[in-house]
Amino acid sequence: MNKIIAFKVLDDYQILLQFHDGESKIIDFKPLIGKGISSLLLDNEYFKKVSIEEGGGLEWPNGMDFCPNFLKDYTSDLVVQS
Repeated sequence: MNKIIAFKVLDDYQILLQFHDGESKIIDFKPLIGKGISSLLLDNEYFKKVSIEEGGGLEWPNGMDFCPNFLKDYTSDLVVQS
């Protein structure tokens, strides 16, 4: 199971993630948010209220979350891995 152990919120709805295995990647969340429960995340100040949930994924106070396995495997032209 993948786990996020640290993160940093960047500009433009991007988050730098660090996984337990040492991999780091920047994900642009803008394409992943904006409808339904995730519409609150379009408010930049609310987006910054992200935290790491008990299972190692990301979550917001409204219950919106992203599984660490999804984030680890997620690829797009906007993902930067290191």
